[in-house]
Amino acid sequence: MQQMFFEKLSIHFLVAASASAFTSPTIHRRRHPLYAGVAATSVDNVVILPDADAVGNKVRGVVYEAAKKAIGERGYFSLAIPGGSILNMLIGDDILGDWTEKTTIAYVNHKCVDMNDGNLATHAKARKLFLDSWKGANTLVLDGTDQGEAEAASYEAKMKELTLEVLPRDASGLPIFDLALIGVGDDGHIGSLYPGRNEVLVGSDGPWVLPVAMKDPPSITFSLPIMANSKQVIIAACGVSDKYPQGKSAGMRRAVAADDETLQTFPAVGLRSVATWVMDEAAASKLGEDYIQK
Repeated sequence: MQQMFFEKLSIHFLVAASASAFTSPTIHRRRHPLYAGVAATSVDNVVILPDADAVGNKVRGVVYEAAKKAIGERGYFSLAIPGGSILNMLIGDDILGDWTEKTTIAYVNHKCVDMNDGNLATHAKARKLFLDSWKGANTLVLDGTDQGEAEAASYEAKMKELTLEVLPRDASGLPIFDLALIGVGDDGHIGSLYPGRNEVLVGSDGPWVLPVAMKDPPSITFSLPIMANSKQVIIAACGVSDKYPQGKSAGMRRAVAADDETLQTFPAVGLRSVATWVMDEAAASKLGEDYIQK
C-alpha cells in the first residue's frame, strides 16, 4: 500500500527534483534546496530569550495575539500544533480566554494510534496538558487506526470539509492556517518530514497530508508547503530538554545559518524564509555573532 501511494506521487517528486523553484506560493522564489544551499535566516527573524520559561511565555503570547487578530478579522482562528516540547509551552492560565470557542486546531503531525493512548498519542498528551482547558476548541483528530495512508487521506478530507471562514485557502487552493507552531529535531525533521526521505520533496500540487511509514506505528504529517503557507510560522526551541539532553544548539545552527544544508540533509531549512525562530540562549549559543549580538 505504501509503495503504491508513492508511485502515485512520483510525478510530484519528479517535478520537485527537476524544477528550479519550489511550487509553494510562499517559497517559490528560491532555487529548489534539494540541490542548492538555502539563504541563511535573517537576523530579524530570530528571537533569542533568556531561558525556556521566557520562550514558553513568548509562544503563548503569540498564540493569544494571533487568535485575537484572526477572530477580529473574520470571526475564527486556525492553529496548527506539533507534538514534543511545544506542547509544554502551551500550558498556562495566561493564554486562556473566550478565543478558544472560535478556534480550530489541527496537528502538524501525529502517530497513527488510538487517540486515547497516553504514551503515543499527541492528542491525548495535549488534552492532559492544556487542551481540556481550552473550552470550545474544535480539534481535528485522527480516526485512531494504525493505517497510515487511510489516516492521511481521512485527515486531509477533514481539513477540506472546513468552511473557508474557518480555514481560508489561497488562490492555488492551499489552506492558510493563521498560525503554525513547529518544532525541530536534532536531525532537522519538522513534523514527520525527515532527512533523506521523499516526503519532504512533495510540492504544493501534492497531498496536504502525507503518510510516513518510517517507524512503527506510522504517522501522518503536513507537507512542507502546507506548513510554510501559514500566515505565521513559529519555530520554538530550547537548549536542553528530556528528549534532547545534550541541547539543541548544534541543530539550531544548522537550521538557521549553515550554508551547506538542503531539504534532504536538514528539512527545517525549508522554513527559513517564512518562520520566526524563537529560542533560548542555550539553543542559540552556536549561532554567529550577528544573531546573538543584534
